[in-house]
Amino acid sequence: MAAPAAAQRIVIENAAIATVDANDTEYASGYLVVADNKIESIGAGKAPEGLENVVRRIDATGHLVTPGLVNTHHHFYQWITRGLATDHNLFNWLVALYPTWARIDEQMVRAAAQGSLAMMARGGVTTAMDHHYVYPVNSGDLSGAIIGAASEMGVRFTLARGSMDRSEKDGGLPPDFAVETTEGALAATEETVKKYHDASFDAMTQIAVAPCSPFSISTELLREGAALGRRLGVRMHTHGSETVEEEKFCHELFGMGPTDYFESTGFLGEDVWMAHCVHMNDSDIAAFARTRTGVAHCPSSNARLAAGIARVPDMLKAGVPVGLGVDGTASNESGELHTELRNALLINRLGAHREAALNARQALRLGTYGGAQVLGRADNIGSLEAGKLADFVLWKIDGLGHSTIADPVTAIVFGAAAPVTASFVNGKQIVENDRLLTVDEDTIAREARAEAQRLARIAAQG
Repeated sequence: MAAPAAAQRIVIENAAIATVDANDTEYASGYLVVADNKIESIGAGKAPEGLENVVRRIDATGHLVTPGLVNTHHHFYQWITRGLATDHNLFNWLVALYPTWARIDEQMVRAAAQGSLAMMARGGVTTAMDHHYVYPVNSGDLSGAIIGAASEMGVRFTLARGSMDRSEKDGGLPPDFAVETTEGALAATEETVKKYHDASFDAMTQIAVAPCSPFSISTELLREGAALGRRLGVRMHTHGSETVEEEKFCHELFGMGPTDYFESTGFLGEDVWMAHCVHMNDSDIAAFARTRTGVAHCPSSNARLAAGIARVPDMLKAGVPVGLGVDGTASNESGELHTELRNALLINRLGAHREAALNARQALRLGTYGGAQVLGRADNIGSLEAGKLADFVLWKIDGLGHSTIADPVTAIVFGAAAPVTASFVNGKQIVENDRLLTVDEDTIAREARAEAQRLARIAAQG
């Protein structure tokens, strides 16, 4: 039997480092040693002497090294419907766009996924997530297209296999031709989990069970989705408490608010995370804390759709796991997560806690370790610690936009979007000097534009 190959090492030196570990350990000048796909050691000063099989050394002078950013909520397909319904609230926005979304196909979805992933990856995202819930009849293998795009990009990825079974005829928002049957949605979700989900420590692809939202799914789909997720041992995701209209909808239809409704169906728990959670009262936050249900905070999208300001400081104080989300790019056209660090901090300071709402390090934690928590991966990503996976970013902070901000973490959160000199996923570099190494950005832009134009033509024909 052949001996296992010796680990190949990458050494990063002379960097400011924010580990985002439990103690928020930071080094003004430190090192990071990667062995294959894991972090072997990290600390202050120079790397240890005598390291074997060092294949690369990086002098990171003028850079801050952080864990890679973790996106916890997105809708990739919306990349090809950006810039539409720009002055609508959530319900009106959905009504305006559902007829177009219901005409997507595999080719469109793949191009949109590539665009969404590329925008995030070149901005420091190393773990992406997509909540895809529109599966028109005869549209092709949409889940396979999305997963294939993520694999090609080289990012770690969770597909939240979404579903809708409550259409307009049943009192929901989606058009009748845009939904699945309850049985069909559950069967297709189970098939996706069994085909693609990887439960291993260094998994690159995982699947979650993700019925869409209270106003587009039946109670049966929500309840059976929770049971399915737990039977298969995967996480669950949905939208919750996003708007005052949703609150009113739930009270009128179910006789209770969204959080109580979710709990009544089994859709709260440490294996669940919810997108938005803007309109949460004290009882709702206590229920999330008691059950360890996670939250994907999407500040830019919440502002774009005039949904409101989520009570993130109160959630964190109560012990609710909170990460950051881009949300779909039809409600956050920039499609970038690193700008959400800044927006989360600024928007939350407009709320009740004012300047004490969030600080720079709390914002960075939301975008890294907090995201790992809500995706159920805090044991292997989200902080820079020996034994964890080598997902990390080198942010350039000695240039025009940042050189006069003395504190590195303040620089990347309060300052302009920092350039990404290098981004690594699983020990492999995927970005160099703000450009993707694994795919061609110009080709992605061209193909996505063509698919956006094709979808617009089809939608116009009705």
